[in-house]
Amino acid sequence: MAEDVGDLVYQFNRFQDFLSDPSGGSQVILVKIVLSILAIFLALYVMRRFILQRWEGIVAATDASWDDRIFGPLRTRIYAFIVIGGMNISIVWINTQSPDLADTAAPLFNSAFIILASTLASIAVKFILPEILDRFQRKSAVTVSGGNPLLVFLLRALIWFGGLYLALAELGINLLGVMAGLAVFSLIIGLAIQQTLGNIVNSFMLALDRPFEVGDRIEVDGVMGTVVSIGILSTKLLTLKEELVVIPNNSLIDSTVINYARGGGDGVARRISVQMDFGVAYDEDSAHVKQVMLRVARSCQYVLSEPRPRVMMTELGDYAKMYRLFIWIGDYNDEIVSRDYLIERMDRAFEREGIVIPFPTAIELDKAPVDSDPEVASKKAADKDKRRRRAVAAYRLEEARMRKEHSEITAELETLYEQVKTGKITGKNLSDMQDRIRELEQSLALDLELDD
Repeated sequence: MAEDVGDLVYQFNRFQDFLSDPSGGSQVILVKIVLSILAIFLALYVMRRFILQRWEGIVAATDASWDDRIFGPLRTRIYAFIVIGGMNISIVWINTQSPDLADTAAPLFNSAFIILASTLASIAVKFILPEILDRFQRKSAVTVSGGNPLLVFLLRALIWFGGLYLALAELGINLLGVMAGLAVFSLIIGLAIQQTLGNIVNSFMLALDRPFEVGDRIEVDGVMGTVVSIGILSTKLLTLKEELVVIPNNSLIDSTVINYARGGGDGVARRISVQMDFGVAYDEDSAHVKQVMLRVARSCQYVLSEPRPRVMMTELGDYAKMYRLFIWIGDYNDEIVSRDYLIERMDRAFEREGIVIPFPTAIELDKAPVDSDPEVASKKAADKDKRRRRAVAAYRLEEARMRKEHSEITAELETLYEQVKTGKITGKNLSDMQDRIRELEQSLALDLELDD
C-alpha cells in the first residue's frame, strides 16, 4: 500500500515538472488547455449538482413568488461567472512564462465581470425591490402589478449606465465622448422622424406608467374597446362592434383614458356600477315599485349582492315618476347581458304586479273599462292591492334594517375617528384602521335610500 502511494506521488511530481517545463512547447500548452476545460466543466457540475439543485428545492418550498422568478436568471449568470472566471484563470496559468496574453486579455475579462455584476444587481432590483416596496405601501386589490415601476426602472437604468461606463473604461473607451457624438447624430435623425420618435418615446412612457394592459377595456375620446396590442407606434382597440381602432401613442398620452378594468370600486378590479332608469305612473306606490325593482335585480346572476342593489326616485317627470336602479356587476363584460335580463324581467314583473308604465300622449283619450265584468275588475284590483301591501311591508322591513346598519356604521366611524385622533395608534395598526375607515365611509355613501 505504501509503495502504491509513493508511486502515485512520484508520478504526480513528474507531471508537475512536465507542466512547469518551459521547454515543453505546444504539448504542455495543449495539456493545460485540456485540463482547464475539464476543470471548468467539473466546476459547473459541482455547482449544479450540489448547490443549485438544493437551492432550487428551497425556492420551490417557499410561498413567495419572487424567488421563483429570480432563480432562473441568477442560475444563468452563475454559470457565466464560472465559465469566464475559469477562462481567465486558465489563460494566466497557461501563459506563466509569457504573461503578455494574460495582460492583454485582462481588460476584456474585467469588463465581462463588470457587466455580469451589473446584470445581477439589475435582476435583484427588478424582482426584490417591488416586494420590499409592497411591504411599506398600502395594499390594494386593484390589479396594478409591481411596487413602483418608475422607481425600479430608474434604479435599473442607473445600474446599467454605471456598469457600461466602468466596463468601457476598462477597455479605454470614454463613454461620455461616445454619447456626445451620438447626441449630435440623434438630433439630426430626431428632427427627421419627430412624430415616429414621439410615438416610440410615448410607448416607453406607457410601459412605465402602465395605465392599462392587454385585455383591459378602456375608453379614449369616446371610443371604447378592449386593448388587443400595445406597440411602439400605436395601441390597438377592438370595439364591441368588432372594429379595430388604431390610436397613435402620441394621441393616447395627451388624451383622458378611462380604464374599466382597473377602476372598480373598493379596489375590486373589473367591477362596474350600472344605472338603469324606469318610469311608472303617478298613482303607483313608491315602496311597491322599489321592492319589485330590487327583487328583479337580485334575481340576476351577474348582479353582486355586495354592494347591495339600490333604488332611488330621481325625477317627477311630465308623464311618469322616474326611478333609478343602482347595481354592481363583477365583470364589465357582463354588462350588456345584464341589462337585457333586467329590462326583460322588469317589464314582466311590472305587468304581473299591475304597475303601469305610462307613455306620452298628445291628446286626452277616454278611458275605456279594462274589464266589462265588474267581478273580474274587482278581483284584479284586490289582487294588485294585495301585492302592493305585501311589497310595501317587505320594503319597510328592509328600510328599517338599512337604517339600523347606517346607525351602526356611523357609531363605528365615530369610534375610529377618536382613536386615530389620539395619535397612539401607529404602524400597521394605523394603516389597517385607515383602511377600515375608508371602507365604512364608502358603505355610508352607498346607502342612497337614506337620503330620502
